[in-house]
Amino acid sequence: MKLTSLMAAMALTATAMGAYAAGEPVEVQNAWARATVKGQMATGVFMNITAKDGLKLVGGSSPVAGVTQVHEMKMDAGVMKMAEVKGGLDLPAGKMVELKPGGYHVMLMDLKQPLEKDTTVPLTLVFKDAKGVESKMDLKLPVAAGGGMGKGQGMGMGKGAGMPGMAASGAKP
Repeated sequence: MKLTSLMAAMALTATAMGAYAAGEPVEVQNAWARATVKGQMATGVFMNITAKDGLKLVGGSSPVAGVTQVHEMKMDAGVMKMAEVKGGLDLPAGKMVELKPGGYHVMLMDLKQPLEKDTTVPLTLVFKDAKGVESKMDLKLPVAAGGGMGKGQGMGMGKGAGMPGMAASGAKP
């Protein structure tokens, strides 16, 4: 079973990397969603995003959540606060932007079911370019407990898997 999962992850990684190389506007790496417990109604999604040209990450959707938003956590007068990023998160051309616990992230809220460790969850990210044209990218994210992916863990297939990409069907207008 682990070998099958690893082979599938490698194939999905090749798809994601190929999409970016073929001129797709966004590359997503090390994406994962945090597992939840029964009754928990929200969770975070984390990843590294690099836009070929300047874009904004303006939102998303997932069949497991009623609401999907881009959020930021930051210290304000000694208090950690979290809020939606109004107008979207800037993705400067060619510069990797890290969505991580305690910083920028995607929030899945009004969850319809618990997200169990070692499962996957579909997520569609929505981007806007400087002209206001929207594009979308479909992902399948691994669900991990606690800290999620460590450096070199890639798609969460275990320590040392080292998969750099994420399953993406590519951006579409």
